[in-house]
Formats: sequence, C-alpha cells, structure tokens
Amino acid sequence: MARSPLTLAASVTSALPGAGVVGVGVLTEGTTGRYDAAIADLDDGRRVVVRVPADEDSATELAAEVRALNALTPGVRSLLPFRAPELLGEAAVGDARAVVVGFLSGYRVDAAHLPPGRGVATSLGASLAAVHALPHSVVKSEGLPARTPQQVRADVTRLIDRAVATRRLPLQLQDRWQRAVDAEELWRFESAVVLDGVGTGAFLLEDLDGVPTVTGLLDWHGLSVGDPATDLQWLASAPDAADDVFAAYVAGSGRAPDARVRERARLYAELEFAKWLIHGHDEARDDIVADAVELLESLAAGVTGDDFVGDGSLDVEDAIALLDRMPESAAATVDTSMQTDAYDPDELARWVADEEPPSDTGVVDETGDEAPLLDPIDDPAEAPQSEPTPPAGDDVSTSPIPLPGATPPDGGTRREDGTDAAADAERASEAALRRWLSD
Repeated sequence: MARSPLTLAASVTSALPGAGVVGVGVLTEGTTGRYDAAIADLDDGRRVVVRVPADEDSATELAAEVRALNALTPGVRSLLPFRAPELLGEAAVGDARAVVVGFLSGYRVDAAHLPPGRGVATSLGASLAAVHALPHSVVKSEGLPARTPQQVRADVTRLIDRAVATRRLPLQLQDRWQRAVDAEELWRFESAVVLDGVGTGAFLLEDLDGVPTVTGLLDWHGLSVGDPATDLQWLASAPDAADDVFAAYVAGSGRAPDARVRERARLYAELEFAKWLIHGHDEARDDIVADAVELLESLAAGVTGDDFVGDGSLDVEDAIALLDRMPESAAATVDTSMQTDAYDPDELARWVADEEPPSDTGVVDETGDEAPLLDPIDDPAEAPQSEPTPPAGDDVSTSPIPLPGATPPDGGTRREDGTDAAADAERASEAALRRWLSD
C-alpha cells in the first residue's frame, strides 16, 4: 500500500473539518490494489471509509462513484430496499483526491457459492430489480451516461471488432458473436437504470430473522441508463442459484417483458474474455494475451453447436413466459368509425346532388327493401364508434363522417340563403354511405 493508514487518517480530518479520528485500520477487501484505503473511527461514533486512487483509471472510476452517490438523493434512497454509502467529503492528497464515505457493515458471497432457494439468491434478484426500476431522471440529472438499445448494440459491435483486430480471437467465437449482433430480436429491450456490470461482490448481506438479506450495495461507479442484462451477466457463474435469482428479479421488475435478457447477459459474460484479450494486446502484455487466448479457446470448445438465438422466432414456452410477465392493463379504446380527411358536406353535396336517395325515408338495401336511416348527427364528436371499416387504400385520418338521418337535436341549422345545411349534409353523407357499401 503506497500510503499509510495514518496518512489516510489525516485526509479524513481534511475532508471532514472538526472531526477527530480515534482509530484507523487498513481496508483491503474489495480494493484489488487499485486504491489505498482505510477504515477510520471518529470521535462522534461514526465509522468511515477513505479511498485514494492508485492510478489514473482508478481515479476516473472514483470520480464516477462520487457523481453517482451525489445522484442518490434521500428520495432516491427511499426507493431502494438496501443502503448505499453516504458521501461525506473529499480532500486533496498530493496529486490525488481522497474520498470519504460512510462505512456499511455486512458480508459478501461469491457467485459460485450462491445457494439456491429463498435467501441470498432471491434477495439479490429483488435488489437488482429495485435498481433497474429507478427513474431515468436519477441518472440524467447528474449527466451520467445514458445509452439506447441501438447504442448498446453498436458498442458491442465495436468491442468485437477490436477483439478481431488482435488476430487472436477464435473464428468460432467471432462468428458466434457476430450472429448475436445481427439477431434483431436479441436487442429489443427497454433501457433501464443499471450499474453496468455489477457483480455479487458489490452486495452486502446480513442475516435478518435468520434469512440472508441484501442490506447494502457498495459499487455505484457504473450508474447509468443502459441494458439491464449487463447486471445479470454474473448469473453464468452461479449455476445453482441462477434460476432463483432470475425468478426473483422478474417478480420484482415492473418494466416491459424482456424475452432475451438472459441471452444478452450470457453474451456480455463471454465478452469479458474479449476485453481481457484487448487489454493484454493494448498493454503489450504477452502473458495476459496468452491467458486470454487460452480462456477464449476453452470457451469456443464449450459452446460448439450452441447459439444465442435460434433460426426461428420465439417458441411457445417463450411466448407463455412473456404473457405471464405482462402486467394487466385496461384495454385501449379503439375508434372504429369511418374516418377521412377529404370529406366536406357542402362540396360533396354539389357533385352528388343528382344522386338522390330512392325515398325520403331510407336507402335501399340489397334485398330491394328500404332500410331505415340512422339518426343524424351533426356534431362529429357524437358519432357512433362502430361504423363499417373503410375499404383498403382509402386515406384514413381523424375527421369522422356524420351518418345520414333526420333533423338533429338542436332543430337543424339553415344557411343565410335559406337552404337547410342539415339536409345537404344528409344527402351528401347518405351518398357517401352508399358508395362505402357498394365497393
């Protein structure tokens, strides 16, 4: 560790004026050498964590963490079923920046050791669903990244291209991933607030009434709007609990059904090997490249004959799953009235004036008998909503045609020249109706 705990403790007093440090210890868990970190006990009873980035990449990540924690207002935190670290202060430490946050207690469980059933698995699924249910404004208010499905898909394409450019990517994986990118149905999803690749190590658990429950989430630097599948990619490492995690996630999700979220999650998990290869290539580290190639070749052998999306569309089980997940809603009101934006009663009356109906009481139906006329409606807003559907090819818009009939409820209207506008409209619309029925 480059900086001693005492140096970090001094940065706490700089970040929190007036606070006194009464104890300090080294924090190693979760830092992976990318941060100098320590736990400090304050004289007011609080316990805090101080972190200083060890390199430029870590500094960028820590800056994103600060922005994300600023976005977690008290109102946003109230929407989450667990705690997030509270940002307490910052201070300069040489050329770097120290960040002080509140300490969260709890233990972690590695994905490979997640037990199935109620407890860790179901709590993790519900916790992820709660994050993904946050409003997009949480992210956008702080200017954090927001990506559409199209942009996510484009990012995946660029990543694959970079891996191909190393000339060390197995051809089988190149083809497999390209087919996934080309599969339209794989990318039909609703963007959500995500943590952009968070793993199980970010979640803190405590036993509540004997049941392991998520009580805290540590890593927020990836807070953004994007593909929710990025936060599920670790399911590939939890074979025993994956189904229970996913079932709890779906049960707690209020978003539109996403039939291919698990397939995309698996794709992202595989692409982590490609990122490792690219990293080794960019850093000219032959040892990393060799390790990545070995992992990729093993992956290629394991997915032989497999594909993310089959040749056909969704099968019956997929369709049933979608129906089960579809929230109930009231049926939309459909306007089925005859509609056209080319209808004007006065103008139409002039060119169909010679097409008088056979009688004053009705129109002739197909049997030769007179069919009674419908009650007239001058106000289009009062037109019934169940008239015949217009023939294919006609221009349809939003101006209802009034149906023929007798005098309107207000007694009818007369123009300044003494002619009856309602009568003209009746004849015109009557002729129009006959044209609909005769086509």
